[in-house]
Amino acid sequence: MSLPDLGTFALVNDRLDRLSDYPFTRLAALLSGVTPRANAEPIMMSVGEPQHQPPAIIDETLRANAHLWGKYPPVGGTPEFREAVGAWLTRRYALPDGLFDAEKSVLPVSGTREALFLLALLAVPPSKVGRQPAVLMPNPFYAPYEGAALLAGAEPVFLPSTRETGFLPDLDALTPELLERTALFYLCTPANPQGAAADAAYLERAIGLARRYGFILAVDECYAEIYLDKPPVGALQVASGLVHDGKPWANILVFHSLSKRSSAAGLRSGFVAGDPELMSRFTRLRSYSNAGMPLPVLAASAALWRDEAHVEENRALYRAKFDAAEASLKGRYGYYRPDGGFFLWLEVGDGEEATRRLWAEGGIRVLPGAYLTRSNPGEANPGAPFIRIALVNDAETVAHACSTIARILG
Repeated sequence: MSLPDLGTFALVNDRLDRLSDYPFTRLAALLSGVTPRANAEPIMMSVGEPQHQPPAIIDETLRANAHLWGKYPPVGGTPEFREAVGAWLTRRYALPDGLFDAEKSVLPVSGTREALFLLALLAVPPSKVGRQPAVLMPNPFYAPYEGAALLAGAEPVFLPSTRETGFLPDLDALTPELLERTALFYLCTPANPQGAAADAAYLERAIGLARRYGFILAVDECYAEIYLDKPPVGALQVASGLVHDGKPWANILVFHSLSKRSSAAGLRSGFVAGDPELMSRFTRLRSYSNAGMPLPVLAASAALWRDEAHVEENRALYRAKFDAAEASLKGRYGYYRPDGGFFLWLEVGDGEEATRRLWAEGGIRVLPGAYLTRSNPGEANPGAPFIRIALVNDAETVAHACSTIARILG
């Protein structure tokens, strides 16, 4: 008896077909065949990859721990790593002494992208209140949020995060019907790309909704250490005053990374922290899916979380870059100085057209806003008029690029 020929595509997860191309794949296609003028030195401002020199402490610590490369690392990391992270969280967010138990509430991750993606497998049940679970996310959003929701079998729900909403989702617009079937809410603060930071009242409201309706609040705080004026409030900071059934971190997970804080994207090091019950289950899940962070990398990461001097230097460099950008762009394209992060979110009319012009005429590579947003039924793509610019180059390069942008776009 012969079996029917089902074809290759019958053998794969068809949920993948619901994903659009990744933003940078779309960017490459958009600019395919467009060659910058010969006298234009290319300036890459499309990717949020810091170009600052990484701290020397990384190399020093990796060398000192080179004898550990031959050992399999534990998924939960080392006590030294967990202690360093717990001490940093307590200092940074003024947590009451002894409230945060790092042994039960910290997990190292190989950059937060993989952890944010994998979280949906932990959070999304087959159904919730008899319906398809929903995963909420801001719009614009970080692409792994959407991919995680779709591949976990949930409905991604894109929450407008515009100037009118303070560049954060409007929590009061969420209906009880939607909240009842919500399994996970991704919240980025400071936001990527708009740079808006949620205040304590906003986070208190979000935490209250998560606990009332029984979903996980995943707060992506990867840009929290790159701020211009005052340090953004954190979810754990707010939750420390909102003890729920004796559990201050109930329903909350926060995500932090050394990629931005320490200009160490290649180290692929971050952590997730929060609700110890969720952390226990997340650790179990990751035992099946992740090989763990190498012991020398854990040691270097712990050293970075203990050190603040290089982070203060980092912030000073970004402030200088925003000063340089402001000199050319203030009063144009809706320019504003964000609360945190290192992006500009500029309204230029047609983001794709502007992206092509900037590459062709100035050798400046930016990202169309439409590649970070989705259209709701019957609505235009809210990101279409925008471009995102990453201020990752040195201040002199940023100054030149921004003056060129103003000249080309008029």
